[in-house]
Amino acid sequence: MSSLDSLISNTIRSDVRAINGYHVADASGFVKLDAMENPYHLPEHLLQELGQRLAAVTLNRYPVASYASLKQRVCQQLGVPAGYDVILGNGSDELISILDMACAHQDRRAVVLAPTPSFVMYQRSAQFAGMDYVGVALKADLSLDLPAMLAAIAEHRPALVYLSYPNNPTGNLFAESDIVAIIEALGETGIAVVDEAYEPFAQQSFMGRLPEFPNLVVMRTVSKLGLAGIRLGYMSAAPQLLAQFDKVRPPYNINVLTQAAAEFALEHVDVLNEQARALRAARSELAQALAALPGVTVFPSAANFLLIRVPDADDAYVKLLADKVLIKNVSKMHSVLANCLRITVSTPEENSVFLAAITASLAA
Repeated sequence: MSSLDSLISNTIRSDVRAINGYHVADASGFVKLDAMENPYHLPEHLLQELGQRLAAVTLNRYPVASYASLKQRVCQQLGVPAGYDVILGNGSDELISILDMACAHQDRRAVVLAPTPSFVMYQRSAQFAGMDYVGVALKADLSLDLPAMLAAIAEHRPALVYLSYPNNPTGNLFAESDIVAIIEALGETGIAVVDEAYEPFAQQSFMGRLPEFPNLVVMRTVSKLGLAGIRLGYMSAAPQLLAQFDKVRPPYNINVLTQAAAEFALEHVDVLNEQARALRAARSELAQALAALPGVTVFPSAANFLLIRVPDADDAYVKLLADKVLIKNVSKMHSVLANCLRITVSTPEENSVFLAAITASLAA
């Protein structure tokens, strides 16, 4: 063993050494349908105006750490209840980390609980924060197993329960009544985090219900709305609870270019909303076309992606790669996802390319 190996062994946590890093596939030259991005750009005249706005940003000074103007726009434009504020993060990932760090007690082992399969960062962030993670399997139809969730809450008394709404990678909306039952079961001992990353496509939200539940956090991102590149997430909760999370947030976690771009985009949120509307329509068309293919099962989706089951997911994935179409093979994530693929809904042109490629792969 080299001296560097010894250094790593003596200083880096064993559980960190044992896992792989978060892998992001190189999409160069591919039709990219693996990351749930909005495929549309802003109109040319808005891009030019945005360029001028960004050119005027003061790069030599730190951001104003309160982000008051951006937070005000988020609250006004994105449905945050009156009297409620938001915390901003470098995407949803940082918000999850903030929540976990704030709830990771040093004097006792704290627990994060979530349905599984769901967003992988719930488990990974919990691990990095030194918390225990408990996953509760979805039912075969991909719905929440409410009795199992409630039993796990009673047994483990989690500090945080993450509920992706709609869920990634399955795309479905969990029953609203099930989520309410979980929030109520947590009571004063746990916080329910409803992750609404795909709200522009679901058109359903718990944001307006924040005043009903003091232990509810609603988290969102602008990534799926068409701004994945600027890395901006936001979350809201009861003001006293939000103030505790804000203590954990790094003081300059949103850079000035992200702030300027986000403020500009929110001035033109109607353009982004129209793109989301077009993608919702394309989702229905793509789902119908896929359902007509032999051997393909299409699961209901309220997100900007579709989950499908094919006879052989590994074979289909490899053939799609050969045709330069990149999707997500989720078939190994969990037994309920056996032979499942996840496909981002894109432009009519890219959807057509994917449909031709998947049709050919199934026929071969």
